[in-house]
Amino acid sequence: MKKYALPLLAAICLLSSCSNQNSSEEGTIEETINENPSSFKEIGSIIIGSEGAAEISAYDEVSKKLFTVNNSSSNKIDVIDLSDPSNPKLIASIDLTTFNGASNSVATYNGKLAVALEATPSKQDLGKVVVFDTSNYAVLKVITVGSLPDMITFSPDGKFIMTANEGEPNSDYSIDPEGTISIIEVAKDYAVTTLNFSSFSNQLTSLKINGFKISSPTNDFAKDIEPEYITISADSKTAWVTLQENNGVAKVDLAAKKITAIFPLGFKDFNLAENAIDISDKDGGVLFNPWKVKGMFMPDAISNFEVNKTTYFVTANEGDAREYDNYIDISRIGSSSVILDPLKFPNASVLKEDAKMGRLNIVNKMGDTDGDGDIDELVSFGGRSFSIWNGNTGQIVFDSKNELDRKAQEFGTYDDKRSDDKGAEPESVVVAKMGAKTILFVGLERSDNCMVYDVSNPNAPKHLQTLKTGDAPEGLLFIPASKSPTKRSLVVVSSEGDGTIKIYQPDLN
Repeated sequence: MKKYALPLLAAICLLSSCSNQNSSEEGTIEETINENPSSFKEIGSIIIGSEGAAEISAYDEVSKKLFTVNNSSSNKIDVIDLSDPSNPKLIASIDLTTFNGASNSVATYNGKLAVALEATPSKQDLGKVVVFDTSNYAVLKVITVGSLPDMITFSPDGKFIMTANEGEPNSDYSIDPEGTISIIEVAKDYAVTTLNFSSFSNQLTSLKINGFKISSPTNDFAKDIEPEYITISADSKTAWVTLQENNGVAKVDLAAKKITAIFPLGFKDFNLAENAIDISDKDGGVLFNPWKVKGMFMPDAISNFEVNKTTYFVTANEGDAREYDNYIDISRIGSSSVILDPLKFPNASVLKEDAKMGRLNIVNKMGDTDGDGDIDELVSFGGRSFSIWNGNTGQIVFDSKNELDRKAQEFGTYDDKRSDDKGAEPESVVVAKMGAKTILFVGLERSDNCMVYDVSNPNAPKHLQTLKTGDAPEGLLFIPASKSPTKRSLVVVSSEGDGTIKIYQPDLN
């Protein structure tokens, strides 16, 4: 059964920035196939390297090529012929060594490939965006952006390229660049505007109260911010950027080139039965129990979608610590450096055992609520979940609680060795339209899964399917049927642990 619709970008633009896939022209007649989003099956795969390969991929519908970051041996972008997704073929590589940078992310739009490059040997220097022609790999433009551009995406209308510039410090924290966001206007000869977060420093007190984290040797607000991933609304007017280490999301007005808000994401209570977690890798099994600890959501990837004229963003709540020579903000509860308040934790010696809470990694720079030197409140890294938030207010609408870990355990892929850290470790999210339904794909780095959800009702997502991926899936890419070489929707999963790219396709209803 087939139907025709004027999509107004809906079917081709409601993709996460981590998918790095964008639409071409608005208003074109699009053929929509009645597919079953619960029935994705692997139809093809290719190995492009060892560990460190196959990080992020982007698909160019003009050339029917897949472009994948591959840093396993040398710094390059591998080019894969995807005209037959059941038989993907490596046909070329783009050598990036001449640009004196290491690639982190790729994005495509209408015959253009944009690559984000951090500076080498010092990633604290300003980074670059290099734009190539996807047909012949000719360089179209080189643009200077902020320090350590970690993610790149085109706006759905192709008018903007955006980078999240993480601005990580060097090992001894003697150099800590500002975390920034760069907005590049394609039609204006790639003119770039780079935004920092200094204007929000006067909001620090209220942000911290609501769960925002500023923590570094210098406590410099603008330098402490570390942008991670970007998603842009279907109308190309608004962007949301994860600030992973800070436990927040920034909202950006693209036309005004202005950061308009920072949303602190707060905490998740793992002492609730619905949020019960397997807290130890040395407790003899996978045991989901409530524990007196909170989690900072600390999202990595982000995507957005619209339902009933309300825009939502969805986050993969991975969590991330800062571990440098002169500054480490992570400790195990059982370590001697972690002193628990005897009134809040009267059974501290028992809790610090490996089979109890002792193995859990916590934020050692937080939790001393009364300033007496011991920890009154335990705060861990990540939410072990995906969450849906109101795009205008930043208020949480839904959290998947402990379902990702439980579903991975039911599927037989949960890695108990990661229980003390981040569980299944949600890394990636992509939202897309499939017919009348809004479908979410969630990549789990440590259980090697892609989970599929129906989020047509943002308040009550439904789990549809669990897919087995390669080792440590890093990038998720959704190719809508209208842009697919098979005229069927495709999901492409790039896994950095084993350099494998897998391609999945659904059945028809």
